Amino acid sequence: MRQLLRVFLGSLAVATVIQGCASNPGTQEATEPTETTTATTAAAGSGTLTIKANGEDFVRQGFVTKDGWEIQFDHVYVTLAEVTAYQSDPPFDPDSDASIQAQETVKSDAAVTVDLAAGNADAEPIQVTSLEAPAGRYNALSWKMVGDAEGPAGGYPLVLQGTATKAGQTIDFTIQVAEELSFVCGDYVGEERKGMLTATDQADLEATFHFDHLFGDGEAPPDDEINTGALGFEPFAALAESGQVTADSQTLQQELPAAEYEKFMEILPSLGHVGEGHCDETDLAA
Repeated sequence: MRQLLRVFLGSLAVATVIQGCASNPGTQEATEPTETTTATTAAAGSGTLTIKANGEDFVRQGFVTKDGWEIQFDHVYVTLAEVTAYQSDPPFDPDSDASIQAQETVKSDAAVTVDLAAGNADAEPIQVTSLEAPAGRYNALSWKMVGDAEGPAGGYPLVLQGTATKAGQTIDFTIQVAEELSFVCGDYVGEERKGMLTATDQADLEATFHFDHLFGDGEAPPDDEINTGALGFEPFAALAESGQVTADSQTLQQELPAAEYEKFMEILPSLGHVGEGHCDETDLAA
């Protein structure tokens, strides 16, 4: 069902000239707004814009990887910083060489660590920040994924912690990603529109993380792109000792076969989305 929804939303994205669900490395940067345009937009009033982070049902409910491992997450910590929402005119297309033409910008510099696996299976996406913002249509979002030594992720920008089970074998895993990433994204693509803020009202935007890009999806055919492009869990399972694997990026580089580590690094920039909408990943540094 998740895969069917992805297909439908992907088609909708094409129709609205907003592509969905694939990486697009590049070097685009947002353009800051001028004081003139900021003052003009602000005259329409302001409301509250809430930025949320979402690991989707894969994180909240668990899933089966492309290679048959049943995954349940205890924690998925991600630290977001410099979260910025834009009113861009024209709309920003992350698949092009164009930059965000910001007519209005609101930003939170603070680094915030959230647990995407928090709550029950039907939990709502996790709030990152809430900002007073000029009214208007927020159609672009950017954020950095950084390390925060004071947060629960122990200084790693991303930590995946949980249990994998297959054919009577159970592995407790902790995968600690040291790479910092920057995502610059276009309009949210999903079942409902987001980012429409009217004066004195409230709206939200969402930073979405697609972990099926890393592990694949056992509900999809083996030759589906989501599986042919994914690493699966088997490479991590091969590192387990006594039913446990704890591996950071350095350990993965040292112990994974070179081709699998290279694929892991290629997948990381594709994790960030806005619903099914694309992002442009601009940094990849440990």
